[in-house]
Amino acid sequence: MKKLMIAMTALLFLTAFVMPADAYRGGGRGHGYGFCNGNDLSGVQGLNLTAEQKTKIGDLRTAHLKDIKPLQDKLHSKAGDLRLLWLEKNPDEGKIRAAEKEVRTLRDQLDDKKSDYRWAVYKSLTPEQQELLKRNRTTGRCFGPGPGAGKGMGPGAGPRMGAGMGPGMGGMR
Repeated sequence: MKKLMIAMTALLFLTAFVMPADAYRGGGRGHGYGFCNGNDLSGVQGLNLTAEQKTKIGDLRTAHLKDIKPLQDKLHSKAGDLRLLWLEKNPDEGKIRAAEKEVRTLRDQLDDKKSDYRWAVYKSLTPEQQELLKRNRTTGRCFGPGPGAGKGMGPGAGPRMGAGMGPGMGGMR
């Protein structure tokens, strides 16, 4: 019985350090509600995007996704390196802290690029559409169907957000 308790404790301890990097930021996809953040404007009632605006926003999104792909790949790699550092027989605090700093830096760079993309989408709207978007954001009426982070069973189920069915805030990945 004592061996079982030790094994369970060790497993719990390892699980805490092997969590995916995006778990710390509430990652994971689910079916929830998209929000008016420049990623998906389909939930905004009355926005009435022109065909040209839809094309421009689609092109901006494609360019944005292409732009962030190398950063996402590097973040994934560095997060894997960090997990391996924690799993070493004698973890080196200096190496772990340096790896954590690299992961934070990459996340900050991704956030900056996401903000740049949102601004570009916002600037592609007419002043009337921008005002409608602002009104919908403040009243909460811009929620509509879209991808979201939902609690559920999947590769992230548990105390963090995971892939699955559930309400959540939409977003782009």
